[in-house]
Amino acid sequence: MSTTKKDPTEMSVEERLKTLYQLQVTLSAIDEKKALRGELPLEVQDLEDEIAGLNTRLEKIQSEIGDFQQAVAQKRNEIESAQQSVDRYKQQLDTVRNNREYDTLTKEIEFQSLEIELCQKKIKEANTQITERQNDLKKVQDTIDERKEDLEHKRNELDDIMKETRDAEAELKEKAKELETKIEPRLLASFKRIRKSARNGLGIVYVQRDACGGCFNKIPPQRQLDIKMHKKIIVCEYCGRILIDPELAGVKVETVEAKPKRKRTTRKKKADSEAAEE
Repeated sequence: MSTTKKDPTEMSVEERLKTLYQLQVTLSAIDEKKALRGELPLEVQDLEDEIAGLNTRLEKIQSEIGDFQQAVAQKRNEIESAQQSVDRYKQQLDTVRNNREYDTLTKEIEFQSLEIELCQKKIKEANTQITERQNDLKKVQDTIDERKEDLEHKRNELDDIMKETRDAEAELKEKAKELETKIEPRLLASFKRIRKSARNGLGIVYVQRDACGGCFNKIPPQRQLDIKMHKKIIVCEYCGRILIDPELAGVKVETVEAKPKRKRTTRKKKADSEAAEE
């Protein structure tokens, strides 16, 4: 005999509250599993982002070193070309016919010599920059190696926790999905909205010691009576959480035993003292 699934809109308030509380318990259990992972997922993400940034910086430094090396090669070519010119002009000095040609060649030799000195200065500056960038490159590479080691450690730690909780969490998520199908969409949406804004993730709470189990503000007696009647969905007027009677939630609430009143013995003592005087 097949059983037809009950329409969530046809469920009584009592059934809705019980199902909603079961969903809350399931979701809280999932939150606990996630809490076991702690800050590890964020730490892993931060390390991955940092390594990506360091790799970008590494590439930039490598590019700068390449540019300086290219500049050095270019200046060396310029030196070689200038030196060839100097050698050629010096040879021509032996065949000059007048002072004008001699002065012109001498100036060219002087100019090319200055060009050689300038290029050598530029090469020296570029080599200094290359050395500095290579030092920076080593520091960045060392940092990357350290961060990769940290990342591997964090990932292994996270994987171990995930292995321990994966199956249990999957079962809880499946149970939560099933419970959600039994809850009226509008009520479910309202519950999720409340739960999202709540600091502890509680969207429905039971009454504890005449107070809301979420914000712990006192609930008026008449409102407590309405909650026990299960006639309508009631929310806390302070925090907005849905309220449920602990008995309906299946929770045993500890009752505070009233202390026995001490008997007043003032009159008796007074009577005894009067009798003693007589």
